Amino acid sequence: MFELDIRSRKPIYEQLTDKVKEMILHGILQTDEQLPSVRTLSQQLTVNPNTIQKAYRELEREGYIYSLQGKGSFVAPMKKEQNEIKKAEVRDELLRLMAEAVYLGFTAAEISSLYEQVEKQREGGKSND
Repeated sequence: MFELDIRSRKPIYEQLTDKVKEMILHGILQTDEQLPSVRTLSQQLTVNPNTIQKAYRELEREGYIYSLQGKGSFVAPMKKEQNEIKKAEVRDELLRLMAEAVYLGFTAAEISSLYEQVEKQREGGKSND
């Protein structure tokens, strides 16, 4: 379910939070679906349970999951206003990144090609990185 790159410079808890967010946004994890327990995921990934707990706390703080005492962690329903706020944040970040790309010499065709790669990945295809 979750694959982490232990050689990556990105902290493991960030890799895990990014993966869970991606799975939620792509519909792989559904609203109110239970996530693996900290202990179970820790054993599966051979990662310290504190790392898993840190990732879950971050996801809960950002509104992606919620916890029920004694029952576990679940995918939170995305409220329309939350979705709009997130879209605005992503839009701002995209504008910043695209301005940097244009400054570095990316063409419109290259940027469009990157968008098409993302679409293919979303549809289950593989990109040619």
